[in-house]
Amino acid sequence: MTKEFWTVKEVLEVFEIDEHFLSDLEEEELICPLCGDQSPVKGFPPEEMEKLRLAKVLVDEMGVNLPGVEVILRMRQMMFDMRKQFDDILEDLAAQFERKGDKDG
Repeated sequence: MTKEFWTVKEVLEVFEIDEHFLSDLEEEELICPLCGDQSPVKGFPPEEMEKLRLAKVLVDEMGVNLPGVEVILRMRQMMFDMRKQFDDILEDLAAQFERKGDKDG
């Protein structure tokens, strides 16, 4: 999925879902479409498409209800955020060791 934005029509076709499911996800704020400045047409960025894909799998294949999907998606985002924090800490430590090595050398 390399497109910058996907239209509602494209989303419905690609994921083979109905508008009701899509609007339920929007109402629950599980996905958030963007509206462009130049056009009133809603577009879904790749990050939202990934959340939609996961929501569809969770509902269709695993029988998870929308509140469960919300919990899973929020936990997933928290994991990504924590991973980013951890990576930042490791980069900072590596930089500190490098500076210390330069002073000692």
